[in-house]
Order: sequence, then structure tokens, then C-alpha cells
Amino acid sequence: DLFRNEEELRALWGRPDTRRKLLDGLEEKGYGGQQLAELSRIVDAEKSDLYDVLAYIAYALSPITREERVETRKEVIFSNYDEKLQAFLDFVLAQYVNEGVGELAEDKLPNLLELKYHDVNDAAAELGGVEIIREAFIGFQQHLYE
Repeated sequence: DLFRNEEELRALWGRPDTRRKLLDGLEEKGYGGQQLAELSRIVDAEKSDLYDVLAYIAYALSPITREERVETRKEVIFSNYDEKLQAFLDFVLAQYVNEGVGELAEDKLPNLLELKYHDVNDAAAELGGVEIIREAFIGFQQHLYE
């Protein structure tokens, strides 16, 4: 009910705002965070993105780990950004590999900036402004799920 095919799932998952709506829809249907974590465990995909778990269940696509996902897409992601933004996105991707897809939520951005730069204002000065950072943070995610 929440997506018609794998392409639509990928498109929804590739943006933080539509991913949040999809997760909310799953929760309304009884698949909250705890249930989704259990599904990840059942399909032996705890180191995979939740996207891979959903794609496996819905379309029998073999899951890959978050680390594999990052390594296979990093070149494409980085080709769209300068060295300073690449360094920040590399940091974000490391957090994603270690912690999971929750690190890619829009509300995590200020925390990630503070972790890497100690202050959002310092990050904005280093990376070219808050809007550029936000666009990069949202924009790279589409490439992560291609």
C-alpha cells in the first residue's frame, strides 16, 4: 500500500522527508522501529539499510550491508561536491555505516555538524553556508540508493 514497485521504494527512501513519511506509514500499519529491527534480524540483515530489508521482503532483492552500499556509491556521490563537502559527507557516511539510516534524517543534520565542526556556525563558514550544507545532505542520499 505504501509503494507500488522497487523503483518507487527507492525514490521514497532516497529523500529524508519521503523516507520519514514511509516509516510513519509502516508504523501506522504496525511496523514500528522495534518490529523493523526484528525483521532485519530475521532476514540476517542487521548491518544492512532498512531499505534493503524492505526490498528483500517485497521483491526478493538480496540485501547488501551499509558499508557495501557506501563503497559502491561513494565515487558518484563525491563527484557532485567539492573537497570540503566531500569531507563532511564522508563523515556522515561513516556515521550511517556505524549507526544506520537514522543518521540520514534531516533532524540529525545539526548534531552531525556539531560532531564534526563543534559548532553549526563554524560548519557553515567552512562549507559555504547552511543552505549549501542542507542541499548536499539531502541531495547525496538519492545517489546512495541508486
